[in-house]
Amino acid sequence: MPPPLRLMLTIFIAAPIALALAGYAFTAWKTRTLEQAFPNVGELIDIGGIRMNSVFVPAGGTADLPPVVFIHGASGNLRDQMHAFRNRLEGRADLLFLDRPGHGYSQRGGPENAWPDGQAHAIARLMEKRGIGKAIIVGHSFGGAIAASFALEHPEKTAGLLFLAPATHPWPGGVDWYYDLARMPVIGWLFTRIVALPAGLSRIDSGTRFVFAPNPRPDDYIEATAPALVLRPATFRNNSIDVANLLDYVRRVQPRYREIRTPTVIVTGDTDGVVYEEIHSRGLVRDIEGSELVWIHNLGHKPDYVVTDLAVEALEKIAGKDRDLQESARRAEARLAKDHGE
Repeated sequence: MPPPLRLMLTIFIAAPIALALAGYAFTAWKTRTLEQAFPNVGELIDIGGIRMNSVFVPAGGTADLPPVVFIHGASGNLRDQMHAFRNRLEGRADLLFLDRPGHGYSQRGGPENAWPDGQAHAIARLMEKRGIGKAIIVGHSFGGAIAASFALEHPEKTAGLLFLAPATHPWPGGVDWYYDLARMPVIGWLFTRIVALPAGLSRIDSGTRFVFAPNPRPDDYIEATAPALVLRPATFRNNSIDVANLLDYVRRVQPRYREIRTPTVIVTGDTDGVVYEEIHSRGLVRDIEGSELVWIHNLGHKPDYVVTDLAVEALEKIAGKDRDLQESARRAEARLAKDHGE
């Protein structure tokens, strides 16, 4: 083989290997720096087989609401719901913010935790460890599927349900390609350790803005909620498996939602770019007898942040207080209309 051709062949083979090694080294280094920048703020508790991470905020003697358990969505961790609700509710109820199995700083556990009902069982065991017998379960986005499963599997522990922009019903199509790729046995391992983290870092800003759209993202959101933690290889893979499994799961479980018998409120926007609100939220109000749908014009995928006061009112109504959520929704719409120049 002529020397120039041999050199070109060497470069052709060596360059991808060098890039892969560089990606692997960068991912290992950046994973450590992310964990240093966003250390665990919770407490790891053995719930039997795995250690789950959570922040428990006791109400003390001033509680006027039952305990509240918050379940974050895909790509999230406990900081997300805690940043939205802790200051609004502290002292009014025992509050439990948790990292779902395999997310944040919680261990993954067995294969059952790749499904919403497995995660619901894990949350039930965590509640027992935290001394919570019965609670209002709040589920945002993917957390909505877990909240519904929790009510089905543990009705005795469910004081009520609050769904925020939930993902709970079968939808047309599938999921983004990288979820399916990341969950594959060998290729997925390589993808999460070479490509996913550097590529994902470049999209943190735009991705979080998209999740909030058309509403503005809070300026402190990235620093306060640490969404970049999902880019760590094991967490990215767990998140991808969760998301890729969801469609088959809700196809099987959605018919059972009619069994749910607990006070339920669904808060959703008509401008959600992440989930199909017409399918999921309208499906829930159809399937859960006596539930209330609060439908808000110009609201995107983050009612927990954009209409936090309304979400708190929903918790109060679930707890038995007299609250007109539809009137509160109209006030929220008037405010959002001003934000949009309408």
